[in-house]
Amino acid sequence: MNQSLALIALISPVLFIITALISWFQPGMRPKLVKSMATVTTLLSIVIAAICGFFVINHGLLETSLLGINSFGLSLRMDALSVLMFSMIALLGFIVVRFSQNYLDGDARQGAFIGRLAAAIASVQLLVLSGNLGLLFIAWVLTSMSLHRLLVFYKERPGAIIAARKKFIVARLGDLCLLAAIVLLYFQFGTGNLETIFVSIQNSMDLGIAINNIEIIAILLASAALLKSAQFPTHGWLIEVMETPTPVSALLHAGLLNAGPFLIIRMAYVMEASTYAALILIILGGFTALFASVIFLTQTSIKTALGYSSVAHMGFSLMVCGLGVYPAAMLHLVAHSFYKAHAFLSSGSVID
Repeated sequence: MNQSLALIALISPVLFIITALISWFQPGMRPKLVKSMATVTTLLSIVIAAICGFFVINHGLLETSLLGINSFGLSLRMDALSVLMFSMIALLGFIVVRFSQNYLDGDARQGAFIGRLAAAIASVQLLVLSGNLGLLFIAWVLTSMSLHRLLVFYKERPGAIIAARKKFIVARLGDLCLLAAIVLLYFQFGTGNLETIFVSIQNSMDLGIAINNIEIIAILLASAALLKSAQFPTHGWLIEVMETPTPVSALLHAGLLNAGPFLIIRMAYVMEASTYAALILIILGGFTALFASVIFLTQTSIKTALGYSSVAHMGFSLMVCGLGVYPAAMLHLVAHSFYKAHAFLSSGSVID
């Protein structure tokens, strides 16, 4: 029963993937089928998020069975954290896709753009629903790859291409950090199931038993989060990607950057068993928040100022995670996402 309930959440990313596939056949101007499919998918995603929230409130943690080998592979996990993030992504996805249909109306490649947006939303939804280290890593990489395809949408803009390449390098470094952490976690606990790993860590901490390599694992996870969320000194690419279409900026700053704090909150049990990883988050996150906030005040370009604002907010969220106040970090994360999506999508109106 619980597995069937958890599988309902899978409908949403599958529909977004179908939308992306349809865009291959209608990549051009005013693609009626792609636009209709995207609209229906975003609406259904909101409904599915509400249903998932109802089930989690009534049944607690829900998990699907594993598709893989040796307890490592693909499985979904629905709990308070994943449902909250899933619902936020569904709402932001609806807003950004609807905005894109008007914003790029008449563009020669509107269908391809909506398809790439759908692929990015699907990858983020899979990330927050991951119940196993295997799916977590795959979705983590897919978020970067789908974002890269959006950043280089206009290949005739050299500035955007250079910024996307910088982002690509930083993202691969983050992927390597996460991969190393996942390998160590798997060999340490003999499973990729997140719930099993969390219970094992909790039991070891209650009994006062030291866990091998937990400090290294936590530091690698912190490094992956810092790189993903454009923290100092790797924040430069985020400021340089402003040549991309406004809906991409909204999705990037309100959604994809959140993957860093989300990873830390999801792996809270690992972070709690560590000492130095939390200090790294507090120092680098706190410094980035202060540094980017000061620069934000000096910017004359609206989108560049918003870029520094995002860097600062991500730094603040990661600092709060380092302090161990995860509910406050989630509250800030969700509030910032909606604020930043509105700020980017309304930036043109502000200039008018």
